[in-house]
Amino acid sequence: MARWIESWLPGASPAAAGPYPGERLGLPAAGVSSVAGFGRRLGALVIDWLLAYGIAALLTGPGALEDPNLGWYVLGVWYLITAVPVAVFGASAGMVALGIRVASLDSAPVIGVPRALLRTAMIALVLPPIARDEDGRGWHDRATRTVVVRSRART
Repeated sequence: MARWIESWLPGASPAAAGPYPGERLGLPAAGVSSVAGFGRRLGALVIDWLLAYGIAALLTGPGALEDPNLGWYVLGVWYLITAVPVAVFGASAGMVALGIRVASLDSAPVIGVPRALLRTAMIALVLPPIARDEDGRGWHDRATRTVVVRSRART
């Protein structure tokens, strides 16, 4: 994918831009099944986290914000509403909202329960998603042989 400045420089060709994220994995450069960007992934995480916060507050009842264990409740709810749908459907609610999904590198339709549990636990540790490789995959994706891809074309 060409950088924005190359679009108006004379003699610059898109091919000179080098490899794109996902090329080594056999994924397209753009469109459906291309590697999802960090912004979409972060947005999906925020949506899931806010959803978990709301559910935890409802389960905790009145005075939820004063409960010293609310953070642990939010983490537990987030873990469930992320790991279970990713294992079964390939995407959490936030991922569906932003048009991305978790794909297995071994061409399985979904990643399954063990890999979804490990992947979600590693995301909860914060550092694995931040340390990314040239394909945009964090340690959690590398450990579970997965990649987050776009599930629909740009709108």
